[in-house]
Amino acid sequence: MIGYLSGRVLSVSADTAIIDVGGVGYEVGCAPRTLQKMTVGEPVQVAVETLVAETFIKLVAFETEDERRCFRMLQSVQGVGSKAALAILQVLKPGALLDAISLGDKTAVSRAQGVGPKLATRIVTELKDKTAGIYAGRAPISVPEHDDAPAPSGVAFEAVSALVNLGYDEALARKAVAEAKTSDDMTVEQLIPAALKLLAPK
Repeated sequence: MIGYLSGRVLSVSADTAIIDVGGVGYEVGCAPRTLQKMTVGEPVQVAVETLVAETFIKLVAFETEDERRCFRMLQSVQGVGSKAALAILQVLKPGALLDAISLGDKTAVSRAQGVGPKLATRIVTELKDKTAGIYAGRAPISVPEHDDAPAPSGVAFEAVSALVNLGYDEALARKAVAEAKTSDDMTVEQLIPAALKLLAPK
């Protein structure tokens, strides 16, 4: 199996790229976000997942090993194939995906093209206890067993994730965001400063 490629970009199309490694061109499928960072003629290093079926052998490339592991993890859920897994990783980088799973935020996952609410719910439910082996720069945030703050979603989820990235305790961040959100029309740019005021030392 091929797990890593280092070479030069020969071509880039809508959903694939060809990477020249020692004179051999490897065609790899990629999420659009990954393809956008590839430039013909420039060097590239990618993590690779090899998909083997009765009728094909396909390589899928990722910017990081974390993305490759998340891709594999997502496909362990019934109904999630390689196309859906790539669509999810297009809208959620590994850290954001793990946060969404930890918080049970099906709304964040369902933003991916072709992923409906039912499938998103299945993903966050089935993978909740399976993320320990995925390292995405930091441990995923988790929902405390005894916490009255509602699980955030949408703008609130993004605000909580941003506050956790700043070093705030996740439970405190959730509580502050819940209190700061005085209107459903608030943007994440408005919500974060409001929550930060509540978290500031008295």
